[in-house]
Amino acid sequence: MAGKPRNRTMKNIIEIDSHKAVVSFDPEIGMLRGEFLGLNGGADFYARDVDQLSREGAASLRIFLEMCREKGISPFREFSGRFNVRLDPKTHEAAVIAAAAENKSLNEWVAKAIETVAES
Repeated sequence: MAGKPRNRTMKNIIEIDSHKAVVSFDPEIGMLRGEFLGLNGGADFYARDVDQLSREGAASLRIFLEMCREKGISPFREFSGRFNVRLDPKTHEAAVIAAAAENKSLNEWVAKAIETVAES
């Protein structure tokens, strides 16, 4: 099945046709909502159960990609690899100390921490 949910280690994330989507519950309409990550536009989808959500997601993604192709635009966001993080000063200090204890720069330490959590 093309839209079968995968990646059980990340909560509320499913993979549909090799693209990740975050899943939430919309209590106002009593349905699951999926939204693809990393796209240059919106491609959200709704369903009452996970199997239907996967099918709806595959259809939504297909339509979004077709529209991008027709308009000649790139469907995917490009990430620069840079972002700013604002921390409480005590947390900032603790992170600097933890990084130094591992003989790493703060940037190296934070990058490794994020990789560890995001890729697990």
